[in-house]
Amino acid sequence: MSNLTSSLMLYSSEIILTLTLSFVLIIHMISRNNFLTFLTALVGLAAAALAVGTLYSYAPQFYFSNHLSHDPFSLFFKLFFIVATFFTFLFSYRSYEIDSNRTAEFYLLTLSVTLGMCTLVSSLNLLTLYLSLELVSIVSYALAGFRKEHPASNEAAIKYLLYGAFASGTMLFGMSLLYGLTGSLNIYSINATLSTAFLDPLVLYSVLLMILFGFGFKISMAPFHMWAPDVYHGAPTPTAAFFTVAPKAAGFAVFIRFFYTVFANMGTTPNQWDELTNLNWALILSILSAITMTIGNLSALRQKNAKRMLAYSSIAHAGYMLMGFIVLNKQGLSSVLFYLAIYFFMNFGAFFAVGLASNKFKNEEISSFKGLGWTSPLLGVSLAIFLFSLTGIPPFGGFIGKVYLFSALVHKELYWLLLIAILNTVISLYYYTYLVREMFLQKSKDSESVALTPLHTIALLLLVIPTLVFGIYWEPLLAFVSHSLQFIVTP
Repeated sequence: MSNLTSSLMLYSSEIILTLTLSFVLIIHMISRNNFLTFLTALVGLAAAALAVGTLYSYAPQFYFSNHLSHDPFSLFFKLFFIVATFFTFLFSYRSYEIDSNRTAEFYLLTLSVTLGMCTLVSSLNLLTLYLSLELVSIVSYALAGFRKEHPASNEAAIKYLLYGAFASGTMLFGMSLLYGLTGSLNIYSINATLSTAFLDPLVLYSVLLMILFGFGFKISMAPFHMWAPDVYHGAPTPTAAFFTVAPKAAGFAVFIRFFYTVFANMGTTPNQWDELTNLNWALILSILSAITMTIGNLSALRQKNAKRMLAYSSIAHAGYMLMGFIVLNKQGLSSVLFYLAIYFFMNFGAFFAVGLASNKFKNEEISSFKGLGWTSPLLGVSLAIFLFSLTGIPPFGGFIGKVYLFSALVHKELYWLLLIAILNTVISLYYYTYLVREMFLQKSKDSESVALTPLHTIALLLLVIPTLVFGIYWEPLLAFVSHSLQFIVTP
C-alpha cells in the first residue's frame, strides 16, 4: 500500500464527511426536501462513525507527511464529534429556531465544523493545526448568527467574531514566535529543541501565554470566557448545545496534545509527565481552573434564563475539567476524557430538554418552566436528571465523573484546588435545583403538555439512559477512555 493510499485510508472519516457535505448540498438544490436532506446527513454521519470504528484496527502512525497522527486519542474525539453532530441534527429537527427554508444550510455549516474538528485533533504541524482551528472558528461564527432576523443572534455572531479574531491573532503570533525559536512546525521537533536548547524563560512564558489565549478561548476558560454567555444565549439552542460540547471537547483535545507534547516530557515514572525546565504552566492553569469554575458558578446564580444559566454552567465545567489536565499524569487525563464523555450526555441533554420546552414557550425564561414536571412528566424528569448529574449528585454519571477528577487532585496533593471545587459544587446545587423546583413545586398556568415527536422522545431517552447507567456501571467507559490515551511519543 502506497503512502498516499494509506494516508487516504486513515483520513477516511473526514473524506466521508466531505462527501456528506456534497450530497446534502446537491439533494437540497435538486429536491428542496428537508426530510431527505436530514436523512442524508444522518446516514453520512453514521458512515463516518463506522469508518472511525474500523480505523481502530490500524496501528498508531503518522500520515500525510507527518502532518496528522492516527492514534486512539484522535479516534476517540472523532467519534465524540460525530455523535455530537448526530444528536445536534436530531435536536434541530422541527425546531422553531431553525428556519425550515434554511435547514440544509444548518447541516452544511455544522458538518463543516465537524470536519475541521476531526482534522484538528489529529494535527501535529502548527500550520495544519491553525488552519483546521480557523475552519472550526469561521464556520462557528456563521452558526452563532444563524437566526439573522433576531438581534440577539446577530449580537452573538459579532461578539464571537471579534473575540475569536483577537484570540486567533494572538495565538498565531505565539506560534510564529515558537517557529522562530525552534525552526520547526512539527510539535515533536519543537519539543526536542525546547528540551535541549537554553531559551530565555520570559520569552517562553510569553509564547505559552499567547498560545494559551487561543486554546483558552475555545474551551471558554477564564479570563477568555467573556464571549460564551452571549453567544450561547443568542445562538439557536441546538447550536448552543453543540458549542458547549463539541468545540469545547476539541479545545481540550488539542490543548492536551499540544501542551503535553510541546511543553512537557515523559517522566521517569510511568504515565507521568514533567514540565519543561523553568516553565511551570501547571500552576498557572490550576489558578485559572479555580477562577473559571468560580466565575461560572457565581454568574449562573443570578440568571433567570435557563439557556443563559446553562451557558455559565458550561464555563464552570471547563474549570472542573482543567483540574485533571494540570496533574500531569495519565490518571488526570483519563478523568478529563471520562468527564467529557459523561458531560456530553448530561449537558447536551439539558440543552435538548430546554430547547424542546422552549419550542412551546417560545422563550427560555425559568419562570416559563413552572409545573413542567407535571404537565410533561418525561421531559421534566429527564431535565431534572440532567441537572442533578451536572451538579454531581449520586447516583448519576456526573457524580462519578467528579469523583475521578477529585481523586486525581488528591493523588497530586492539590488540596487547595479540591476545596475550591467542592465549594463550587455546593454553589451549583442552588441554581440547578432552582430550575427543578420551578418544574415540580410550582403550578403551571397552562395545563397543555409539551408535544414531543417520537424522534425527539427517542433522542431524549438516548441521552437520559447513559446519564443513569454511567452513574452505576462506568467501568467499560473508563477502560475505553484509558485506552484512548495512547499517544505516539516519537516521530
